[in-house]
Amino acid sequence: MQQQLLSDAFLGLVKIMDELRAQCPWDKKQTIHTLRTLTIEETYELTDAITNNDWQGIKEELGDIMLHLLFYAKIGNEEQQFTLEDVLTTVSKKLIERHPHIYGDTKVQDEEEVKRNWEKIKKKEGRVSVLGGVPTSLPALVKATRIQEKAKQVGFEWEQKEAVWAKVEEELGELQVAVNTGNINEMEDEFGDVLFSLVNYARFIKVDPENALERTNLKFKNRFQAMEQLCISRGIDIATLNLTALDNLWNEVKKNGSAH
Repeated sequence: MQQQLLSDAFLGLVKIMDELRAQCPWDKKQTIHTLRTLTIEETYELTDAITNNDWQGIKEELGDIMLHLLFYAKIGNEEQQFTLEDVLTTVSKKLIERHPHIYGDTKVQDEEEVKRNWEKIKKKEGRVSVLGGVPTSLPALVKATRIQEKAKQVGFEWEQKEAVWAKVEEELGELQVAVNTGNINEMEDEFGDVLFSLVNYARFIKVDPENALERTNLKFKNRFQAMEQLCISRGIDIATLNLTALDNLWNEVKKNGSAH
């Protein structure tokens, strides 16, 4: 019964996509290129909902993204490049081939061994570099994480988090040296090294650096806006306050816990 309900819901959405493409003036005009930016926007809306643990929002954004996936498949079919069935069959085949510990005789001990096997299989499929699967257009912080995770699969990884933190401190020292020179290119290089090493340390302590930074962004935004509201309630123009007064306001908001 549950499978039938799921099948009916999926085919219902496919039917709606077909109808929109055939009848709606806006949907008729879309191409894979015009949809690209909208898909990126929908993906970020999903990440916002995930960051906020907004399950209702996650449900809605997953639906939006699923519609986009069907839209691309519809256009691919129209262009005689592939069908929706091709898409589903291809990913199913790939998942089966890359999980021999589930669909074959391979034995694994833990998730790390699963990841190593995954990379070995992809190399057999013709991928030259283990880093080849990292999308160029990923945000830099996410890309750094993925690059490091990929490199780890061939053993290029620190053994202890203490050594990783020592590298962070080393890079901070090199950044300070570059700052003292005043050379902007050297400062940018060294600042990048600091961020890359911090991403590495985040991985070792099981923290998602992208999510951690976004939580801090939201915390700062909420506290700053709470400061602005305090100023409005007290008839104060926040732009006229000096740094000491602003810092006192910040501490008041933080102490009150009105913005987390």
